[in-house]
Amino acid sequence: MAFPMKMTLLAAAVVLTGSAARAHIVMTNTQAAPGSGYVGALRVSHGCAGGSATTAITVTLPAGVNSAKPQPKPGWTVILEREPLATPIRGEGGQTMTQRVKSITWTGRLSDDQFDEFGMSITLPQASGLLYFPTVQRCEAGENRWTDIPAAGAKWTSVPRPAPVITLTGSSGGAAPMPGMDMGTMSGMAH
Repeated sequence: MAFPMKMTLLAAAVVLTGSAARAHIVMTNTQAAPGSGYVGALRVSHGCAGGSATTAITVTLPAGVNSAKPQPKPGWTVILEREPLATPIRGEGGQTMTQRVKSITWTGRLSDDQFDEFGMSITLPQASGLLYFPTVQRCEAGENRWTDIPAAGAKWTSVPRPAPVITLTGSSGGAAPMPGMDMGTMSGMAH
């Protein structure tokens, strides 16, 4: 009877270890149409090493994302870093924009044993392809830099700390597989 119990515990340990190895910060909606309005969030499913709680999430918006608004979160402070646009553009309501949001930082506290989502509304660039959102997760002790971008044609999982990504394609929609991933892999990462 002790042998089956050991096998069950070993199998559970393998499953938990595998899940932790796939845990990343990901976008909740991974596919969108170029040039469209996008509403999504960064899903944070764990803290840093040793179970350290998350205290800040900073996402750098890629070039071509000129309009961005973060979703406020109760108990968290939101900080926007802006930079000038090379050429003014028309924004929401027809107003002229001379700056864009370069990065968004949420500061607060998220325990390692909880998950949360950090929402934003952005206008996507017109070109199709992969759009990466390098993200730094600061914790009470340490940080995780989810900033690695795979080489062209490489799988998203080919780098140790992949940046969250959206695939811009001709059709809009909800969750779709990231490059080199299947839906089973994605759902394992989201937990």
